[in-house]
Amino acid sequence: MDTKIIRTDPEHIDPAAMREAGRILKEGGLVAFPTETVYGLGGNALDERASGKIYAAKGRPSDNPLIVHIAETDALFQIIEEVPKKAMAMAEAFWPGPLTMIFRKNDKVPLATTGGLSSVAVRMPSHPVALALIREGGGFVAAPSANTSGRPSPTTADHVKEDLSGKIDMILDGGPVGIGLESTIVDFTEETPTILRPGYINREMMEKVIGPVRTDPGLIAADSAVRPKAPGMKYRHYAPKAEMTVVEGEEKAVQEKIRQLAAEKIRQGLRVGIIATDESAPFYPEGIVKSIGARSCEESIARHLYSVLREFDQCGADCIFSEAFDTPQMGRAIMNRLLKAAGHHKIQA
Repeated sequence: MDTKIIRTDPEHIDPAAMREAGRILKEGGLVAFPTETVYGLGGNALDERASGKIYAAKGRPSDNPLIVHIAETDALFQIIEEVPKKAMAMAEAFWPGPLTMIFRKNDKVPLATTGGLSSVAVRMPSHPVALALIREGGGFVAAPSANTSGRPSPTTADHVKEDLSGKIDMILDGGPVGIGLESTIVDFTEETPTILRPGYINREMMEKVIGPVRTDPGLIAADSAVRPKAPGMKYRHYAPKAEMTVVEGEEKAVQEKIRQLAAEKIRQGLRVGIIATDESAPFYPEGIVKSIGARSCEESIARHLYSVLREFDQCGADCIFSEAFDTPQMGRAIMNRLLKAAGHHKIQA
């Protein structure tokens, strides 16, 4: 299959390109597209064959549910049984935006899209290209991240091309994404709304709108063996090819521990990658040191995380050591992705 790549300016969207991409979706094909979080791999959410193609292209386990993307709030009422009042308040506060909510689905959404579950995850992205594509494609687009399953999520069209060229029909290149981490996922099928995946919209922001919100205890713990209710809950995600370790502790102690570990691996003849920040990078004299951004700007850390992991693949790192990140708004989300990438391998400095 030849994968067509179309450059699309988010501020001046080409209607003809959107019509072509929408036609592909309506005919059961796959289109990768930018959102404000990461690039998504889109297929018709109401077509079980299209959902099957998404799983096949990604090499994704078929019990790992897909997120249905919509462009209008009214569309939500067409695919779920009931919208709780708190969920409606969340939609009014955070949609369009990086928030996914889980509801009881109706029969319109095939089980092939939800990984066999009776619930469905739904979100309304804010990226203008994503919204235009959803409208042209029929209004319901299933879209996990547009990468090979388990690899770091794509934040540029080149990342999508690297993983999926020849496996999908089209890539809409809308430039680099803004946030760089997947959406927050909140389960509204529970009595108390429960965060299943942290993201840009954190617990404190949500509780200002709807009151108490639970955090799933498995988010920063080892993977559960239970069937996943949301993407990323069960399977290793975001992983570079190299073995990765996250080092936690006081800042200077972490730097010293990473220097020691790196020196030991280098003596063994291994290529060592180090994930640092603008502030700490000068303190690592050995290894392949890459800054993920400034600690004073957590948005830059989130935005650069996946691209840095991919860069270590390209330079052939054998092992990677990363500092831990405890930032005010997105710290839990960043650590969730780092620990998933490391297979929950962490040590204390």
